[in-house]
Amino acid sequence: MCNDGQGTAEQVILATGGYDHSIKLWQAHTGVCQRTVQHTDSQVNALDITPDKQLIAAAGYQHIRMYDLSSTNPSPVINYEGVSKNVTGVGFQEEGKWMYTGGEDCSARIWDLRSRNLQCQRIFQVSAPVNCVCLHPNQAELVVGDQSGVIHLWDLKTDHNEQLVTMLDRQFRIPEAEASIQDIAIDPEGLHMAAVNNRGHCYIWSLTGGVGEEPTKLNPKQKIDAHMRYALKCKFSPDSNLLVTTSADMTVRIWKTSNFTLMRELKLEAQRWVWDAAFSADSTYILTASSDGVARLWNVETGTVEREYSGHQKAITSLAFRDELVKE
Repeated sequence: MCNDGQGTAEQVILATGGYDHSIKLWQAHTGVCQRTVQHTDSQVNALDITPDKQLIAAAGYQHIRMYDLSSTNPSPVINYEGVSKNVTGVGFQEEGKWMYTGGEDCSARIWDLRSRNLQCQRIFQVSAPVNCVCLHPNQAELVVGDQSGVIHLWDLKTDHNEQLVTMLDRQFRIPEAEASIQDIAIDPEGLHMAAVNNRGHCYIWSLTGGVGEEPTKLNPKQKIDAHMRYALKCKFSPDSNLLVTTSADMTVRIWKTSNFTLMRELKLEAQRWVWDAAFSADSTYILTASSDGVARLWNVETGTVEREYSGHQKAITSLAFRDELVKE
């Protein structure tokens, strides 16, 4: 990321944010911090980069702030407000037309980025704080996970919603009372969905439908005892062949999606809780964000750390990474 105001000349963007109320933009291949933006009044709960790589959204307490990646302006260029508590998740529709968020105010929201009105256009209210939101690759269904263990499927075309899973025990016949859904991911091919909870468990569904007018149907596939403690994040690789899970047990685990067996564990005692992870576009590297204030670039094949990004004063709780070419 260049800080000379010349625009986003580089195609690779790595951003990290956390409890020190700052967002750092890094040169991914050298580990050099190129720019630090102060995210005042709040820790950074989640980050995402717009599809055109022009802006980065930071979710915090009661707001979402958008920063310009192509300038040296340290202030947010857009402020989205109106949420009463922490915003826990943020993401974008693939063409950048709208943004979706989830929050501890028990809601998921849709924000029209083309509108001059900075209020959200649609709200999906649930009965427990929302920890995570995941957009189906079909761009028409939003999956919402909450602290009571419920997963909701919100059909954005029809506004119909369905409580797919309550406590996860009805589908998997496993008692998981008071288990909070921490994160949800759907692979790019739309074949599998994963959800992790605060018991360290990872649940896998195979997906059918989701094309045209047909809603997505979830078919229970597998339960993985992924971690010894609290699971925090799950992400599928761009090629859909791998699933990564992160945890409070100081580990990152990589699973093969062909049979959901463990392929590799990434572990360093120093990293403590691993809050977030992201794959490179070619699925050969993973970036992680940890409580020790360091982000790391891991080689998936060898399991070794190839780069460290040091500079945050407190835990890094979120990262965003984009290294694919922007579609014209």
